[in-house]
Amino acid sequence: MNRVAKRAGAVILLVVLLLAGLTFFVTEYVMQAADWAVFPGSPHVYYAGNMGIGAVTDRDGILLLDMNDQREYSSSEAIRKSTLHWIGDENGNISAPAVPNYSSQMVGFDLVNGLYSYGGAGNVAELTLSASVQKTALEALGSYKGTVAVYNYKTGQLLCAVTTPTYDPLNEPDLENDPEGRYEGVYMNRFTQSAYTPGSIFKIVTLAAALEQIEGVEQMEFVCSGSQVYGVDQITCEDVHGTQSLKDAFCNSCNCAFAQLSGLLGQQALQDYVEKLRVTEPVSFDGITTVAGNYQAPAEPVNLAWSAIGQYTDLVNPCSFLTLMGAIAGGGEGAVPYVVEQVGNGLSGYQAKTQYTQRVMSTEVAQIVQEYMRNNVLSKYGDDNFPGLTVCAKTGTGEMDGDRASNAMFAGFVTDAKYPLAFIVCVEEGGYGRATCVPIASAVLTACKEVLDH
Repeated sequence: MNRVAKRAGAVILLVVLLLAGLTFFVTEYVMQAADWAVFPGSPHVYYAGNMGIGAVTDRDGILLLDMNDQREYSSSEAIRKSTLHWIGDENGNISAPAVPNYSSQMVGFDLVNGLYSYGGAGNVAELTLSASVQKTALEALGSYKGTVAVYNYKTGQLLCAVTTPTYDPLNEPDLENDPEGRYEGVYMNRFTQSAYTPGSIFKIVTLAAALEQIEGVEQMEFVCSGSQVYGVDQITCEDVHGTQSLKDAFCNSCNCAFAQLSGLLGQQALQDYVEKLRVTEPVSFDGITTVAGNYQAPAEPVNLAWSAIGQYTDLVNPCSFLTLMGAIAGGGEGAVPYVVEQVGNGLSGYQAKTQYTQRVMSTEVAQIVQEYMRNNVLSKYGDDNFPGLTVCAKTGTGEMDGDRASNAMFAGFVTDAKYPLAFIVCVEEGGYGRATCVPIASAVLTACKEVLDH
């Protein structure tokens, strides 16, 4: 009797273990099957390190890449070059992870049929980018290295995100033999993978902190004699601005006034506010996580002043700063950028959904910052550079070490309901933001307006 009971117990135990194993397998299959089917080494999905099935179009259905039989790019060289960092090259040297993030939707996969597009044509991935705007941005950047990006801060759609240097994937240059450095950093998507010394565009952050933290700051006066002395050190301005209001100091991009603001705010308040605005934090979308920026508020007053005007060890990623521009334009919160609009259709497809940032500032502070940035355009940059658009912006000059010219920066947004666009222009060794970046932004925003008008 005991022997029968023991055998019965052993059988029951085996059945329990079998059921547990089966349950584990089924659960893993349901949760992981799509990833197993499209793993990067899969010969059914990838060819020579690239996706080997499906097609990619821009927002208007213009073909950017057909991957169903080798890689067939757009017939336009300008489109090929301007979208290289989003669709990749033939040899897989340019990392373009956004589309492969939806590889299971590209090939068509479900738990019953498996890879049901295998042996046929894959699905189409529609990007939010506009091929026409991409071409305009590439032409506007010319021979400069840098990035230009524009996105809809209400939906999150990236209309433009161009990186230079770039090349034609159908006519790859000799990248190993590049004595002039024309292609230095070409493998990097500067919009997502770079971090720049921001210069005076960072004064937007300091301004917002001052408006929230310093009572009566808009009624204060700030005196600029051309320098702000800190013992043996000093902060210098390019002009003597005299006595000015906060609004005028922001418009004049007065280093002395913002040095004074840093003293009124203090080390901890500045550090806390940068963290609140999330301006140095990475942004994640479509399987991409951008690089982090950097801000460390120093204790030394002169270094704290430099940090408040966008120098010292300050670094910002273009995508992260663009997202901040969208949040300010949106009254304190905006949409998170993304680049893949949809893949295929039906149950196995993908459709993007707008995601919003956390609120980074009050509506009241955001509205004042908007007003001040609008005044910059009206008083300094020229409203006629942006016909038909109500642009709010700030230029910056990110000083570099050694003999390198300064980086030119320009960031802002459009407040027209029909054109909810935020933008950033980063030009490496471009000198002054106003001279270099404003014409680039003008051309690209005009192109965006034309796209939204149709």
